[in-house]
Amino acid sequence: MKLYEDQRAPNPRRVRIFLAEKGIEVPRQQVDIMSEEHKDPAIANLNPFTRLPILELDDGRVICESLAICRYFEAVQPEPRLFGTDAFDQAMVEMWQRRVELMLFMPVSYAFRHSHPRMARLEVPQVKEWAEANLARIPGMLDYFDGELGQRPYIAGDRFSVADITALCAVDFMKLVRLSLGEGHANLRRWHAEASARPSASA
Repeated sequence: MKLYEDQRAPNPRRVRIFLAEKGIEVPRQQVDIMSEEHKDPAIANLNPFTRLPILELDDGRVICESLAICRYFEAVQPEPRLFGTDAFDQAMVEMWQRRVELMLFMPVSYAFRHSHPRMARLEVPQVKEWAEANLARIPGMLDYFDGELGQRPYIAGDRFSVADITALCAVDFMKLVRLSLGEGHANLRRWHAEASARPSASA
């Protein structure tokens, strides 16, 4: 088994945090996106979209996409349950994971990919207006999630879940688009401090 990743990218980080929470060790191979190593034919043979992370199993089968990889490991080793416990809890984790990904993680990613000079040769076409449109959405989403975190300790409820992993990676990734949590985000800052203090956050 081997996990192909770029140590600096947010999507592979989601998988690393997930594995650390599970206490699972997987051999990793670094692929430098900025040097365009992810476009190598060997990577394209594993994932035609040349995106990371990629999990190659011992029998040669391949799983791509961060959440798909996390779901595989959740099934292999259920505890601690990061995708929820009973049917309702699983639905809540899925709902909040999806909301965080669509409303915060992706806008931060688009703002970075379509504005940073070093991404120009990787994001073709790089659309400045798309970066600006997504950047403008982020403060409102931070306000929204701050309000939700005033009602419960974690993104999806009373337990740390994959939704918190996605949110942590999104908030930390904001520094690359020169955004940070504000004084008005007391609940988010409380949650972020607690999530960042977990040993898995430094995986």
